[in-house]
Amino acid sequence: MPRSSKCKCVGSLPRFSHFMPDGRRDPGHRIRLSVEEYETLRLIDYEGLTQEACAERMDVGRGTVQALYAEARKKTARFLVEGACLEISGGSYRLEASALQKGEGIMKLAVTYENGQVFQHFGHTEQFKVYETEDGKILSSEIVDTNGTGHGALAGFLKDMGVEVLICGNIGGGARNALAEAGIRLYPGAAGEADAQVKAFLEGSLAYDPDAMCSHHGADHKCGDHEGHGHDCGSHGCH
Repeated sequence: MPRSSKCKCVGSLPRFSHFMPDGRRDPGHRIRLSVEEYETLRLIDYEGLTQEACAERMDVGRGTVQALYAEARKKTARFLVEGACLEISGGSYRLEASALQKGEGIMKLAVTYENGQVFQHFGHTEQFKVYETEDGKILSSEIVDTNGTGHGALAGFLKDMGVEVLICGNIGGGARNALAEAGIRLYPGAAGEADAQVKAFLEGSLAYDPDAMCSHHGADHKCGDHEGHGHDCGSHGCH
């Protein structure tokens, strides 16, 4: 007898399950994306997790995630190129929203912070405002100095404080990877009053941009210049 497929842990179902090209009335040929394949796209491409972190979240091996992710990207490409209809349904999964998604339990959130606002350059942040929350409500908050900690160590700095979620402005790719490896969920592209953004997150209405990247490259920002006196992206700063 064939072995039964292990159920993959899925944190949330898609908001829309059917997609059809504009102007098309009949569905024509249909491409079906399983829910767990969709989940790998959501976690890796949307949330920015590594494949290892995605595998841990879904409670499966990395090889399983690699296979699901490859198939999901192939089907998405077919959907775009062939002008087919896309359906997200079926598969072998269990819905298990985390405490972060349900707003339950105690958790810590951090915001890049300056003068009450969300600071816009992660690698240059001198302060975080750290919030302790429970059941969707803020219990306490404190402002913590980074004390000159470089961008490469900021993920560890936050992890050591028990931070599970980071809300920030722009952020580079290296920092994204470090945060993902530390198991910290990232919500970049946020702006405005820090307290208001945390409240919006807890209410499920935070306005953020998952693709927000650091573009702070001024006259003194010398990417790759390891011997100059300017800003070296390889050791600190935007990434």
